[in-house]
Amino acid sequence: MGAELLAGRMTAEAEGEVTVFLIGMRINRFRALRSWLPVFRAMPRMLRELSRDGEGGMLGHQVLFGSPRVLYVVQYWDSHERLLEYSVAQDKEHRPAWAAFNRRLREGRGKVGFWHETYVVPAGAHEAVYINMPAFGLGKATGVVPVGRRGDRAADRLSLKRA
Repeated sequence: MGAELLAGRMTAEAEGEVTVFLIGMRINRFRALRSWLPVFRAMPRMLRELSRDGEGGMLGHQVLFGSPRVLYVVQYWDSHERLLEYSVAQDKEHRPAWAAFNRRLREGRGKVGFWHETYVVPAGAHEAVYINMPAFGLGKATGVVPVGRRGDRAADRLSLKRA
């Protein structure tokens, strides 16, 4: 049942810059299906498109659930430029989904909420540990290696230059 566990202490193989994009929705009125269901259905189409496009820049993603009202996706990108390129590409799923969402937002009077946050994380400013976990998060997106290969302590894996 479930994904295969990776025994022991692992860390994400990613060593360069990573862009982390969080995007989600909040169902403000459950009965307002016509307002929030299309928003809910748009994200899987975009994720399938991005996952099929090995050259598009998205390294991987993780779908997460908050309260019963909140759903969100953590996406890992190889650069913020590639994320921004996708967001404005005329031939991709995002543009029509965004236009439809904006129409529903105006008509829906607060029945569905939307949010996103973008973090550009420089090389050396991120680290991860997974202990007896299936592939998850940044490690799922970039691959994992045993912790010892990148340093046994978080301080060893973080290589921020301090002045």
